[in-house]
Amino acid sequence: MHAAPTLGLILPPDQAPERFVGTARATEDAGVDELWLWEDCFGQSGTSTAAAVLAATSRIRVGLGLMPVPLRNVALTAMEIATIARMFPGRFLPGIGHGVLEWMAQAGVRAASPLTLLSEHATALRTLLAGDELSVDGRYVRLDRVRLRWPPEEVPPLLIGGGRPKTLALAGELGDGVILAGELTPGAAADVTRAAVRTVLDARATVGGEGAFPVVQFAGVRSDASADEVAELVASLGDAGATSVPLLALDADGEPERGDGIVRLATTIGALGR
Repeated sequence: MHAAPTLGLILPPDQAPERFVGTARATEDAGVDELWLWEDCFGQSGTSTAAAVLAATSRIRVGLGLMPVPLRNVALTAMEIATIARMFPGRFLPGIGHGVLEWMAQAGVRAASPLTLLSEHATALRTLLAGDELSVDGRYVRLDRVRLRWPPEEVPPLLIGGGRPKTLALAGELGDGVILAGELTPGAAADVTRAAVRTVLDARATVGGEGAFPVVQFAGVRSDASADEVAELVASLGDAGATSVPLLALDADGEPERGDGIVRLATTIGALGR
């Protein structure tokens, strides 16, 4: 029997940036424990939005799922994570991943081997966040005696997002947790989550991984869904191995909400979490 997963709310980049702070405050006031942001091309910057939301709130944890590594120099990613982690210790949950490959091509940064890039980026990022100096000459990541001046005193868990088996295995081997996008539609299949968790944990076992391993499973639900509907969905994903279930508010057409429906779902989530 799995423990009940942490409930969260997703704030996707489908609304103007100036609305994020107010929505985040309302989400915290509703009693929600986690608020998740996406760094979609070509919407809001993930780290700047996370910093603004953290500064505007006092308790809620803010996850960023995820930062696409082709867009980012690993030294800059480390600097941004370290800065936010020092300013808001224990409240920032950073995630990295491939990003949407079509968007990476639009930006002129699509890698010939996304898996190699993600592996090199994750390995370097862990070293830099630990405060160590790093020189590396990889296929994609090249650094010469780089060390953070202000490494985080409390290193946040590095989450790796994925969906395909090789990326899930990499998350198990190199990550402190995994982000599963899954099907962002009502009634997302728990068996998909269960299979992904098995792949991740099997890979983690091969490298001797021990202890807790967060599994963040994104899911979509109608913003006017009843508390019982939300609870049933979350329970099924928790039984499949998810430890955190951030929910995306969907409108009647199955598209991300842009209005009051987001706060309405936050109120439902907050009530269930009490």
